[in-house]
Amino acid sequence: MMAPDRGNIEDPPPPYLPEAGEEAEHDVKYLPEGRHFTFRGVAAGLLVGLIICFSNMYFGLQTGWISMMTMPSSLLGFGIFKALSRHLSFPFSPVENVLVQSVAGGMAIMPLGCGFVGVIPAMEYLLKPEEQGPIHLSMWKLIIWSLGLCYFGVVFAVPLRRQVIIREKLKFPSGFSTAVLIGVLHGKEHTQDGAALDTSKAATFGSLALENRPLVLTGNSDDEENTVDPTDESSQIDTEKKYSWSSNIRLLLITFGISGFYTLCTYFFPILRNLPIFGTVAADTWLWTLNPSLAYVGQGIIMGPSTTIHMLLGAIVGWGILSPLAKYRGWAPGSIDDWESGSKGWIVWTSLAIMLADAIVSLSYIALSPLLKRSPSFFAALKQRFQRGGFKGLLVGQHHDYVAVRASEDDSRPSIATRGSVDADNIPHLPSPAVERRNPFDTQLADSQRVWDEDDAPPEQLVGSKTVSIGLVVSVLFCIASIHITFGNLVPLYATVIAVFMAMILSIMGVRALGETDLNPVSGISKLAQLFFALIIPQTHKSSVLINLVAGAVSEAGALQAGDLMQDLKTGHLLGASPKAQFWGQIIGATVGAFVSAFIYRLYTAVYEVPGDLFQVPTGFVWIFTARLVTGKGLPYMAREFAIGGAIIFAIFTALRTKAIGKSWHAYIPGGIAVAVGMYNVPSFTLARTIGGLLNWYWRIYLRREDTPLIVLASGFILGEGFLSIINLLLQSSQVPHL
Repeated sequence: MMAPDRGNIEDPPPPYLPEAGEEAEHDVKYLPEGRHFTFRGVAAGLLVGLIICFSNMYFGLQTGWISMMTMPSSLLGFGIFKALSRHLSFPFSPVENVLVQSVAGGMAIMPLGCGFVGVIPAMEYLLKPEEQGPIHLSMWKLIIWSLGLCYFGVVFAVPLRRQVIIREKLKFPSGFSTAVLIGVLHGKEHTQDGAALDTSKAATFGSLALENRPLVLTGNSDDEENTVDPTDESSQIDTEKKYSWSSNIRLLLITFGISGFYTLCTYFFPILRNLPIFGTVAADTWLWTLNPSLAYVGQGIIMGPSTTIHMLLGAIVGWGILSPLAKYRGWAPGSIDDWESGSKGWIVWTSLAIMLADAIVSLSYIALSPLLKRSPSFFAALKQRFQRGGFKGLLVGQHHDYVAVRASEDDSRPSIATRGSVDADNIPHLPSPAVERRNPFDTQLADSQRVWDEDDAPPEQLVGSKTVSIGLVVSVLFCIASIHITFGNLVPLYATVIAVFMAMILSIMGVRALGETDLNPVSGISKLAQLFFALIIPQTHKSSVLINLVAGAVSEAGALQAGDLMQDLKTGHLLGASPKAQFWGQIIGATVGAFVSAFIYRLYTAVYEVPGDLFQVPTGFVWIFTARLVTGKGLPYMAREFAIGGAIIFAIFTALRTKAIGKSWHAYIPGGIAVAVGMYNVPSFTLARTIGGLLNWYWRIYLRREDTPLIVLASGFILGEGFLSIINLLLQSSQVPHL
């Protein structure tokens, strides 16, 4: 799950030097107007989330790929309320759009967060009898399991917010880009060259809110109006067409329809899913076909050229070199597409080793980098104390003398009344924060703006510490109880407790990685948890493989939900939205998503063969093979040697990639996760995604065009096939014949 690279976004400087009075006005910051929590916003978020949830379940069962779709969620939410604008009792504001996006995101990630695209299929279809399987879960147990996993990651993200967003001001690029998009949709100007804001200047609470950003317009705000670039001289003013939300909605609907129509065609003409572009021998013998699905092209567009090329490299190494080698040497004598005795299953072990090596190196770097950054100053302080007092100075703390601070020195920031030459009393309708305490769930529209110039939201808009403490305890206990209800004595209580607390620790690493790189390494986190549990659970335990699966699922759920909410909280932070409203929106979305995901999963598995031609559940095989690998189960002949070799090579590559972050040659070093995904997915999916990645490169790099329309196009392709697959589902259940 990888967000697109947004590039640098810069805010143009003012076209003139402001007067003293004007400077004072710009220095005053306001809380954004609008209702932070509304029932209509929740309903719209659930509707958008339902569409994305269907799409994610469909593609997740096919290839294991899902997307949070934060930007399309905001665009769809805006389109819904724009279409109903004449019937609204109060305007649809940016902070309400943040709520829509948070609810939709909380619901959309449940297919992966609850394990329906990997862990659950592994338990139900791939566990062997000697591994206490297969385990078929009833509908109510699926719901209990889902609800148990969907809360603690959300609650645990709240205390992390102040550290990574307020103090460290991590970038969270997708969250920032979504905030920019929402600002543009609701009235902020955006030129087609992609210039907008400088991330270093947009880090405080509400810094992208409409009330706090300068806007230069030539006239009214009609869709066809032009905008003036304020950085140019009057003789060099260029006009650019204003960002049009309607054109993007139109593009989304058109691509949605085209992709949906193609999906219906694939039901009646199944050959469309596997075109033998390299000849019938390569297709029938070695599985080299092309699935020209527009949805997979869209996924490639979102992933970007670097990731898709690395996936293509994995496909070439896995299916073009290792698969024929294993077949001809007799290491995998079965049919190529056989997971047990064929080369399809044989090369998975190498991809697993690559994923494990990548996870260990990258997560170790994330965990140790803060220590490495602070170690020079720490050792310098120790050296200074040793020089002053010897070994006694190292052991005995230093005493400090304190001087009383005058009242005027309590806050180094200038007060509103002392900024510039304009007194705060002369600013109309600006009540003091100490006087006005507006409820974030207030249902009346404020007639005046409220001054607020703090790094964080007002106290009444934050999630209270009591709520966090109680919520964390209750969610952890509920998670432990739900796993016990679902699996009984097959999973011991101590293993569940360790899994939950380990998930919290790994969630911190996932959130930091997401904030710095825009990539939440949930697959690596789950594999790391599986490796850890292989060390503490005896291999002789009858349920060792099942326990390993459960532990990995809990860790993946926690990291995914914490990262998703943190990305949304970054968006809300920049736009001045209430964190409390976002928190409850995420809780509502996760709750509904848990029920809906269980229902959709059971619907698909009841109608289609799993694993089968359409739903190969490769992620399920990855989960079960990883569990068997780390618990000491036997590997196919020669798989161990190639797995060790792949792990060593990509441990080096991953170390180089971590050192190359921000450098021009970073994209040329193969990424372990991308290569591994290309190896365990059949080439038909990877080839289509590579086409999408190349289209991304052509549009953004070669043509140097603005990327929002490209993301909208890709999202339409993905949502069209994912949602219209429901019609294929009905046709399949009705046994309508193929042509």
